[in-house]
Amino acid sequence: MITSSSTTVTKKLFLFFLIIAGLYYGQIFLMPFVIGGILATLFLPFCNRMEKKKFPKGLAVFLCLLTLLVFISAIIALLSWKISDVFNDITLLKEKALDTVAYIQKYIFKHFNISVAEQFKILNEEKPSYSSMMQIILSSFAAIVTNLVLVTAYFLFLLYYHSHIKQFILKLTAVSEQKSMELILHKIAKVSQQYLFGLSKMIVCLWIMYYIGFSFIGLENAFFFAILCGFLEIIPFVGNITGTSLTILIAAMHGGDLMLLAGIAVTYGIVQFIQGWVLEPLMLGPQVKINPLFTIIALVLGELLWGIPGIILAIPLTAMLKIMCDHVESLKPYGFLIGEIESKKSGDSHFFKKIKTFFSH
Repeated sequence: MITSSSTTVTKKLFLFFLIIAGLYYGQIFLMPFVIGGILATLFLPFCNRMEKKKFPKGLAVFLCLLTLLVFISAIIALLSWKISDVFNDITLLKEKALDTVAYIQKYIFKHFNISVAEQFKILNEEKPSYSSMMQIILSSFAAIVTNLVLVTAYFLFLLYYHSHIKQFILKLTAVSEQKSMELILHKIAKVSQQYLFGLSKMIVCLWIMYYIGFSFIGLENAFFFAILCGFLEIIPFVGNITGTSLTILIAAMHGGDLMLLAGIAVTYGIVQFIQGWVLEPLMLGPQVKINPLFTIIALVLGELLWGIPGIILAIPLTAMLKIMCDHVESLKPYGFLIGEIESKKSGDSHFFKKIKTFFSH
């Protein structure tokens, strides 16, 4: 006989799989909407501040968009400028690539008895036609442009209608619970903004630390690699390892010695230590910290559902989900499950208090 508790569990599991299916099949609509929503949440305090200073709402929203575009354009310009410096020695890169290809061809011939001519024949047979490649490139470019336009539109309209959307949510709530719902919405928005601002500040701090470390060990184009490693920190575990591996690989291809490569690894270790023990507790706080198990689960689900954009969005969305769970009574157990185990050692709390006092001064 099926009990009421087992029926409840079945309903929750069914709802979970329904949400996952909706996220997967609705990615074309949801992906730009979520990106636009996250950016709108980040700029909401700035927009509200301008409205309080008697700016028209439309002008305030437009200034938010202009600020975002200027920031993105500046980052792209800096990266483009430095990328040309990183890859200016094309001859060296070609020689390294040819040596690698020759080694692979010899390995295949030695272990699989496939001659170089036969290898080229197989590659030519499997190589896609020029027209199909152009079609793939054009369709990808069209999809990117479309998504950029949609993200911009969602960013503008979600900022412009944020009060209207809030009133809609309150109208869906019973009159007796509207004050509680308004408080929950305020807390969720506030902590979400704190998380996004904290993440942005942490990335800037990582840029500075990586730049200082890479410059100290004498790495060429230290600024580019600092920006690259800092940006990839958005993706926990995978991002920092990827950024450091790319830095070591490109430095080795440009003739870096073992001391330089070891210096990159040491810089990575020091920055990770400071990030884990100082920056994250100071800027993100325990209320939005996700434990490693659910961090990996979020990254895997994000990649399965939305690909690379899903990996980038997985952690901010999971952090926002935790915030919502922490402030809704019936969802608090799930927030506890997703979050970190809080340390009750007085020494740890005293240590972080001293750090916060130092930085506040």
